[in-house]
Amino acid sequence: MSHRYLIFGATGGIGSALARHLASQGHKLALSGRNTDRLSALKAETGGIALAGDVLDWKTTQSIVESAQEELEGLDGVACCIGSILLKPAHLTTQEQYEAIVSNNLTTSFGIVKAATKALFTSGGSIVLTATAAAQTGIANHEAIAAAKAGVIGLTQSAAATYAPRGIRLNCVAPGLVETPLSAPILSNPAGRLASEQMHPLGRLGNADEVARSIAWLLSPDQSWITGQTLAVDGGLSTLRTKARTATNRPN
Repeated sequence: MSHRYLIFGATGGIGSALARHLASQGHKLALSGRNTDRLSALKAETGGIALAGDVLDWKTTQSIVESAQEELEGLDGVACCIGSILLKPAHLTTQEQYEAIVSNNLTTSFGIVKAATKALFTSGGSIVLTATAAAQTGIANHEAIAAAKAGVIGLTQSAAATYAPRGIRLNCVAPGLVETPLSAPILSNPAGRLASEQMHPLGRLGNADEVARSIAWLLSPDQSWITGQTLAVDGGLSTLRTKARTATNRPN
């Protein structure tokens, strides 16, 4: 059965993977992002509608949701794949850097919840946000992003309680380090890549498709009994401790 989904951050690594996955299943899509060239290309690839805009502005977010609802003749779900990364200890983080991380990760998510719940108020549906494994386990030099994404997890839980009587489900995925354009600067250094791989108990980084499939699973009405949850898609990073890996025991 075809459903109608709006994806914020559709031009990013995870957002575009989600768009392709949902399109392959025959769903109708509205795609939102700031990069108009990437958005146009993704529109052509998936058959979705393109709604460009910067969702740091909640009025823009509201307008995008309303346009998606009108053009798709309703909405069944909304996904937020927006995010940014800052790897710095607190004492080296400037106020401007901190505020940018909070705005890009938490403020955008709040605005999306605000607009999407209004759109789904009478029909019900699903909203999926994106956090990080660093919000659930202590990882050095992740203070700002961990604080912002922990806020996203708290937002998910509280809003899930608020809107459950309306049949609106809110869930969250919390990835480990995933190979996307956003993480490319971190992974460009061979030593940094190896350390990142070894930090995950499964011994490798995630990929965008793995996270996208988890978001699609939570969006689906087949998961109609799941709400208020944060799904760790992180190779065991947030919950497992294993023996130190060596070059001889790394999996293929």
